[in-house]
Amino acid sequence: MTQVLKDRKSQIQKLEFDEQRLVRHVEKVMSDFPNLQSDNLSERTIKSILSQKEIKASEISNKLVLNALDNITTSETEWTHVAARLYLKRLYKEAGYNRSYDPGDKYGSYYGILKKLGEMGIYSETILKKYTNEEIKLANSYIEPEKDYLFTYIGLKTLVDRYLAKGYAGEIYELPQERYLTIALVLMSDEEKEKRMELVKEAYWALSNQYMTVATPTFSNAGKSYGQLSSCFIDTIEDSLQGIYDSNTDIANLSKNSGGIGAYVGKIRSRGSDIKGFKNVSSGVIPWIRQLNNTAVSVDQLGTRSGSVAVYLDVWHKDIMSFLDLKLNNGDERQRAHDIFTAVCLPDLFMEQVEKRADWYLFDPHEVKSVMGWCLEDFFDDEKGNGEFRERYEECVRCNDLNKDKVAAIDIMKRIMVSQLETGTPYMFYRDTVNRANPNKHAGMIYSSNLCVEVVNNQSPTTVTKQYIKDGEIIIHKKPGDMVVCNLSSIHLGRAVVDNVLSRLIPIQMRMLDNVIDQNTIPVLQAQVSNINYRSTGMGTFSWNELLAIKGIRWESEEAVEFADKLYEEIAYYAIKASSDLAIEKGSYPLYKGSEWNTGKYFERRNYKTNDRHDWGALKKQVMSQGMRNGWLMAVAPNGSTALLANGTASIDPVFNKLYYEEKKNYKIPVTVPSLNSKTTWFYKSAHEIDQIWSVRQNAARQRNIDQSQSFNIYVKNDIKAKDLLSIHMTAWSEGCKTTYYVRSTSIDIAEACESCSS
Repeated sequence: MTQVLKDRKSQIQKLEFDEQRLVRHVEKVMSDFPNLQSDNLSERTIKSILSQKEIKASEISNKLVLNALDNITTSETEWTHVAARLYLKRLYKEAGYNRSYDPGDKYGSYYGILKKLGEMGIYSETILKKYTNEEIKLANSYIEPEKDYLFTYIGLKTLVDRYLAKGYAGEIYELPQERYLTIALVLMSDEEKEKRMELVKEAYWALSNQYMTVATPTFSNAGKSYGQLSSCFIDTIEDSLQGIYDSNTDIANLSKNSGGIGAYVGKIRSRGSDIKGFKNVSSGVIPWIRQLNNTAVSVDQLGTRSGSVAVYLDVWHKDIMSFLDLKLNNGDERQRAHDIFTAVCLPDLFMEQVEKRADWYLFDPHEVKSVMGWCLEDFFDDEKGNGEFRERYEECVRCNDLNKDKVAAIDIMKRIMVSQLETGTPYMFYRDTVNRANPNKHAGMIYSSNLCVEVVNNQSPTTVTKQYIKDGEIIIHKKPGDMVVCNLSSIHLGRAVVDNVLSRLIPIQMRMLDNVIDQNTIPVLQAQVSNINYRSTGMGTFSWNELLAIKGIRWESEEAVEFADKLYEEIAYYAIKASSDLAIEKGSYPLYKGSEWNTGKYFERRNYKTNDRHDWGALKKQVMSQGMRNGWLMAVAPNGSTALLANGTASIDPVFNKLYYEEKKNYKIPVTVPSLNSKTTWFYKSAHEIDQIWSVRQNAARQRNIDQSQSFNIYVKNDIKAKDLLSIHMTAWSEGCKTTYYVRSTSIDIAEACESCSS
C-alpha cells in the first residue's frame, strides 16, 4: 500500500493512502460543476498515486490540480475553476498550519496575520497603527471566502506567485481576500474616521468582486514594509553631464523599487555637436542610452526581473537614424542597446511630409538652442495644420547658420517600420495630438510618454542650481522638474459593465487612486513634488474583447466603434464627476487654476453634450466652479498580468487564441478566454486575423474620451506589405490616436516591457 508522507513541524508522518477520502474530496469540489465528470479525475489520480510506494501529501494535491488542468478544452472551460478549488484547499491548509488555526475555517484571524507578518518585518505597521482593534475586527467581518471561487487556476496561481505576502522561505501566510482587504485598509487609512470603514468596505467590494484591479506595485506592495505603490515614471534628461548622470541615478532608484521608466532624451545634443565650444566632439545620445540599458539590466528589482526603460527621441533629432537601429540584431554592437525599448516622437508636419513623399530636416537640439535662442522641442501645433512647431521648424530650415541633414521623410518611416517588424519597436508618440488635448498645457509641455505609452503628463528636467560646502557638509540645491508619476488601476469591463455597477464602482476607484498619491513614498524627490502638484491618475480598462463577445458585437464592425465611443464617454463622465466631487471634499490639485478643466475648454474640445444618460452641462459647471482633484484621470495600460488575476482579456486587445498555454518552470497551464461558450465563441477572432484599421478606429473613438492615452498594440502578419503597415500608421495618426504601442508581427517574440503598468 502507498504511504503518504506529511511534514509536521519537521516530523515526518506516514499514513496509508485512503482512496475513498480522495474520491470524497473530489466529489465535494465538483458538486458545483454538474456538467463535468469527476470519475476520470479521481481514477487517473489514484492510479498515478498507487504506482508509487511513497508520496508526499503536497504531490497528491499537485497531481489533482494538473489532472484537472489536462481536462480543459474550449467546450469544457470550467475545469480551470475545478483546478483553482483544489489549489485553494491546499492554500487554506498551508496558511492554517503556518498561522496555527483550523484550515476548515479557510480564513483565520486578520488581526493575527497583521501581528505575525508585522513581527517578521514583512508587513509595515500602517494598519495596526492607524486602525483600532475594533476597526480591524470589523474589517475582518468583511472578508467573504466564497469570493475566492471567482478565480481561475492561472489567476490564483499568478496571485500566489507574485502578489501574496509570504514568509522569507516562500511559506503561505496571506490568503487572497486578505490581500484585497489589506489594499483597501491601506488606501483608506487617512480618510475621515467617521466614514473610512464604510469606504474600506466599498473598496473591498470592488476588489473582491474583481470589478477592478489595482496596478501591480499597489497590488503587491500595499501594507508591506518595502516597495512603493506607483507604476511608472517619466524623466526628462537635461543636456549636461550632471543632468545625464543624475537622471541615471534617479532611474536606478525608481527601478529598484519596481517602477517602469520612460526617458525623454531629445534635449541631449547629437553626435558631432560641440562641447564648451570645441567642435565635433559630442558622441550623441547613443552612448547615454547604452548607459540606461546597463542600468536597466543591473538594477534588477531584488532579483525578480530586470528594470524596464523606454527611451524617446524626436524624429527631427540628428541621431534619429542610429536611434532607430538600436535594437536591431545586426550591425555594430557598440551602437546597440537590446534591453531598452525605443519610441519616436512625431509631429504632424513629419507625417504630412511622409504623406507627400517630401523632404525632412534633422537638427542638433544644442545648436538650435545656441543659434536660435529657443528649443524646437518646446513647441507644438495648437491646431491641425497650423501652429508654432511648424513655424519654428521652418525657421530652422531657412537658417543658414544651422547645420542640418536633409533626408526623405518616407525613408525615416521605412526605417521605423523595419525596426518594428524585427523588434516590435519603436512605439509611436504623436506629440501635437497629445499636446493639443492636454488639459494642463497652461503649466507645461508633454515631450514623451511612459514605458507603455499610455501616460502623458507635463514634463521638464530637474536642474542643479548651486552646490557648496557648509559646516563640512556638501549642500546641493536642485530646481525640481516635472517628473511624471503614473498611478494606475483598471475596470474589468466584462464584469462591471455586465453587472451595471460603473456608477458605484468608479467613485470608489477614483478615491483609491487619489489616495495612492498621498500614501506613496517615492525615492526620487522631484517625482513626489510632481505627484502632489498634478495628482495625476490613470484609470483604465481591460477585458474589452470579452465584453464585445458577451454582447455579441463583432470586432470588425461599426457597432464596435460606436460602442467604444459610447461606453468610454460614460466612464469619462463618472471619472470626471468623481474627481470633482473629491475636489469639493478635499480641494483641487495645486495647478488647477488656468487649466482646461477650470476654463471649461476640456468639455468643448470633446464636444460633450447633455443627453438622456448624462448631464454634461451641469458637470461642466461643477468642474469650472468647484474644481478637480486630479489633473489627469484616465489612461489604458496593458495590464496583462492583472487581467489574468481577474479572468479577463488584456486591456483593449483582441485575443491571440481561444485556448493557449501559460508556461511555468516545469509545465504548461492551459488557459481559455473568459466567458467562452457556444454563443460567444464566434466573437473571439485571433488578433493577427483582424483588419487593424478597425482596431485603429475603435482606438480613435475611445481616445476622444480619454484625457491621456492607451497602450494600443498593432497586430500584423510577418508578410505584411510596407504600404499596408504604413497605411495603419497614417490612419492612426489622422484619426487622432495619441500613441501606438508594439507592432506585434507573427515573426517575432516580443519581450514585454512592463509589468508595473499592469493594472
